[in-house]
Amino acid sequence: MPKPQEPRATGPERLPTPAPTGFRVERTTPLGRHPLLRVFPGLGALATARRQASSAADRAKLYGTTEVELVDEDLWMYVAPRTKLKSIRRRRFDPVVSPQANCIVVGESHLRTSEELVLFMDIFHELCHIQQRERGEELFDRPESYVRRPTELEAYRFVVAEARRLRVDDAFLREYLRVEWITDEEFAELLGAMGVPPA
Repeated sequence: MPKPQEPRATGPERLPTPAPTGFRVERTTPLGRHPLLRVFPGLGALATARRQASSAADRAKLYGTTEVELVDEDLWMYVAPRTKLKSIRRRRFDPVVSPQANCIVVGESHLRTSEELVLFMDIFHELCHIQQRERGEELFDRPESYVRRPTELEAYRFVVAEARRLRVDDAFLREYLRVEWITDEEFAELLGAMGVPPA
């Protein structure tokens, strides 16, 4: 689950890779909480959504009841926990808490400026986490390192597979997977787990 950091850079050496046809982002969404499909209209109708939740009823529940909270913070996305997390507070991360509704918290600068493909991969990554939590899996207080958590590996595998369908190159995937809170050794391990060759 991505933690607060600066939005991923696109790099001056390459042009943005397009997101799938039909993926839309309402970049002018005001701060606050909104239905998921108001911020990402038509998300549940994408082929990726059908692969994520095969039944129409499951899709309607996942995409129709999840909310997005847009915050004025420099971060990417994360699933709001149900309660305050003592283990995360010491990292100077005070997450939005959503006791009832499934909510994905999104940083304003990420929504407004990040390239669409990154937002596409991030939102489906976080929706994977919501599915996991609905199955009773723990998202936050896990004993494994970030790159060995089954919840993270499942979510990354899903979005990397979707990116591969779009013929995204290895350089983009390495950039996407290079998050600042893991070591170089952990990054190499994550690349290996995702089948992405090192540079």
